Amino acid sequence: MSYAVTVRHNFETGHRLPHLPGKCQSLHGHSWWAEVTVEADEMAAGLVVEFGPLKKALREWIDTNLDHGVMLGPDDPLVPVLRAATTKVHVVEGWPTVENVAAMLATVATTALNTLVRAPGARVARVHVQETHVNAATWTAA
Repeated sequence: MSYAVTVRHNFETGHRLPHLPGKCQSLHGHSWWAEVTVEADEMAAGLVVEFGPLKKALREWIDTNLDHGVMLGPDDPLVPVLRAATTKVHVVEGWPTVENVAAMLATVATTALNTLVRAPGARVARVHVQETHVNAATWTAA
């Protein structure tokens, strides 16, 4: 038996994927939703992890680094141009595909979880990121 808790947060962020054919080569934005699930085999004091501190850590990172900014790849020529224009730019390893954003947020959530009161063995089990109503990706722990 295992136990799980899930927190959600939304953010507004632009991105572009110039290395792929099609309309996503152009700079565009989405109303993204991130859903992070933390799982543990046993609870401690009746919980997997306290919701409040987990939500706070995730929301602070997302709001500081992504919300009302733009995600670009490390080789994107727009990175220095937009930074020079004082635009919030977050460079995503590889490119800011929804799959890579899910993996990035799994790393962020794991780092945050390791600083919080949690059940023994609590781990980030799943991160689901939705970039539109019809497009989403899920990262799942191996």
